[in-house]
Amino acid sequence: MTVLSLWHAIGGPYPERPPLAQSVDADLAIIGGGFAGLSTALHAAEKGLSVVLLEAEIIAWGATGRNAGFVVPNFAKKDPDHITAELGADRGERLIRFASGSADLVFDLIRRHEIDCQAEQSGWIQPAHSAAAFAKVRSRAAQWASRGRTAVVMDGAETERVTGATGYVGSWTDRSGGVLDPVAYARGLANAAEATGARIFERSPVTAISRASDGYLLTTAQGTVRAGKVFIATNAYGGDLQPGLARTYFPLRVFQIATDPLPREIRTRLLPGNQSVSDTRRNLFTFRFDAANRLISGGMHVFGPGAERRVPRAIHRRLATMLGLTDLPPIAHAWSGMAAVEPDFLPHLVDLGPGLIAGFACNGRGIALTTALGRELTAWATGTPASALPIPFAPPTEIPFHGLLRHAPNMLLPWSMLRDRLDEVRIAKRQDNVPLSGS
Repeated sequence: MTVLSLWHAIGGPYPERPPLAQSVDADLAIIGGGFAGLSTALHAAEKGLSVVLLEAEIIAWGATGRNAGFVVPNFAKKDPDHITAELGADRGERLIRFASGSADLVFDLIRRHEIDCQAEQSGWIQPAHSAAAFAKVRSRAAQWASRGRTAVVMDGAETERVTGATGYVGSWTDRSGGVLDPVAYARGLANAAEATGARIFERSPVTAISRASDGYLLTTAQGTVRAGKVFIATNAYGGDLQPGLARTYFPLRVFQIATDPLPREIRTRLLPGNQSVSDTRRNLFTFRFDAANRLISGGMHVFGPGAERRVPRAIHRRLATMLGLTDLPPIAHAWSGMAAVEPDFLPHLVDLGPGLIAGFACNGRGIALTTALGRELTAWATGTPASALPIPFAPPTEIPFHGLLRHAPNMLLPWSMLRDRLDEVRIAKRQDNVPLSGS
């Protein structure tokens, strides 16, 4: 078994599917065995299409198997009002509805296909680290609540009670979110897709995509797939399969750690409702527990040597400081993965030719949004024009000076950390200046 993350380590023996070793035909060919590809395979097979999915490594090898297992039904940086202002009321609201129901879709699929993946629709919480951030949080919650989401605002005291973390001004929570084991979820989707008729081949990297009279011909080392339509679902792991595609997004490497299990008395203080947490800091702070009471957190890295050793230790120190855990158990697992971040932080479908699409829906919200992307792409595969889908659809637009700007998230991290620290200093000064009762 390939051990790539905590989730692979605890997943037990994995019987790999054989590589493609023949020539096959399909209505729809999918490249990539992550959430987007697997969800598309399942939904398309349920609609009666013949589906072939090709994975270069094993199911959940890429970002799908290397994240923290947060199910978050919104956008990383954009609120609903911003989206309607940018895209217009009709297209904007359709994209908002796409995201709004994405977590419910995930947990519905888990229940319907009886996927054993430590899933809990326990909610997602976003604490605010400053007064300005709390104002944005309140506005964000109101915008989602006005569109039917279960969005609730909490003050500082309630935030501390629910999370166990101190120092936050307040927070908001979307109760449709939750947590799961992403590798077990992906494997469950794969099993469900195959049970519905999809064919999945692992260790089958696609070496070429060429036009054919009735669609496309996909070539691997030992076989070919002839398909009417093709969906490239590789996210940031596509390599040079389609020239220029990698220059349409920023690749962002994110590290994750999981500690040894925490003692029960500490576990009952922190996240007793087992939600997931990601706060408003520019240098995002996240935490959650798995079913064995391991504490999981992640972070980015500043350029420099030894990131594989240096960054996990820094995440562990931050976790102990932020949660007041002087005796935080040591790191049991550390891993990293690549996310694809679009310049506008929104999902995108890339038009690569008639019947050939690439999809990017992650931006740090991979599980919920990419699962929902699969359902939408099934409509395209069965005849709906891609331009009619709720996700923005356009030819590839390469980012100017991509070779330099691709490093921007890492290069700007020290500045982001400094700004977060200045916010914390302002809060401390404001609290020091509050007069005592009766003075």
